Amino acid sequence: MLRVIVRRLLQLVVTLIALSALIFIWLRNLPGGPVEALLGERATPERRALLTKALGYDQPILVQYGKFMQRVLTGDFGNSIRTGDPVTEVISRAFPATIELAVAAMIIAVGLGVPLGYLAARWRGRSLDNLTIAGTLLGISIPIFFLGYLLKDVFTQNIHWFPPSGRLTTGLDNTSVTGFFVLDGLLTREFDASADALWHLILPAITLATIPLAVIVRITRASVLDVLNEDYVRTAEAKGLRHRTIRGRHILRNALLPVVTTIGLQTGALLSGAVLTEKVYNWGGLGTLITDSISGGRDYPVLQAIILLAALVFVVVNLLVDLSYAFIDPRVRVR
Repeated sequence: MLRVIVRRLLQLVVTLIALSALIFIWLRNLPGGPVEALLGERATPERRALLTKALGYDQPILVQYGKFMQRVLTGDFGNSIRTGDPVTEVISRAFPATIELAVAAMIIAVGLGVPLGYLAARWRGRSLDNLTIAGTLLGISIPIFFLGYLLKDVFTQNIHWFPPSGRLTTGLDNTSVTGFFVLDGLLTREFDASADALWHLILPAITLATIPLAVIVRITRASVLDVLNEDYVRTAEAKGLRHRTIRGRHILRNALLPVVTTIGLQTGALLSGAVLTEKVYNWGGLGTLITDSISGGRDYPVLQAIILLAALVFVVVNLLVDLSYAFIDPRVRVR
């Protein structure tokens, strides 16, 4: 197990270095650039040359990349071109919002997806199975921005069950400790703020959970159907074992490997920034930061840091998924 962890960590380092080089070169070869965005109509050849030199973009690309990597190794990603704030501060303000939203969405997706997929497989061909298949197809095919606006119109404009946007009601005082508003309210005993943050979280989390939920249901259903046809399941039933033992030890445990893989991939995707959902609900996470960094001028330092953070999240999540295989399936641990 230790060898696996070390090998994965080395792969993580190599992946991040290669990705950082590709992103660094690619961003600087896009049309336009931060110099044009910052100067706007005031752009003259003299001002353009001065700002290009001040930002260091007049140096060879390899020199720029070398200086960038030196700063990264010390935890310095530079300053945002758009706001002038350190990139680490800009991302640290937005990342907790994305984590909070993604975790809530995955709780909904996993909490409903695995049981529904299992029941659909056990009752294959019946009404629940047919409804589940139809529901998952609908969940995958509906564009998430359309679903977000639809849910907002129904539940915030017509029946007023949920707030329309934001993470907290305007004017409500809360003490920020971790950046996770629901958790902060519990830690500081500001339960009204925690409840308000949770109320703001529900509708965006449901919107974001629709695609992962549909995928997890279908993968769970297919995996359970494969396991149900195995000889060891029929043998366990013939021996008269309790249904609870058969479900937990023989069916679900053996069907979980592809499900866990899917959950890991979906979690990594959500943590890297749910752009459309965050824009619809004005959530203020990484998705919003990405669009602002692009539309407000090519904010290279922020974009580079976000992409590297997304890659780090994907690799770490996949490492945890690989390690979980050994606990789920003893055959993997033996190998």
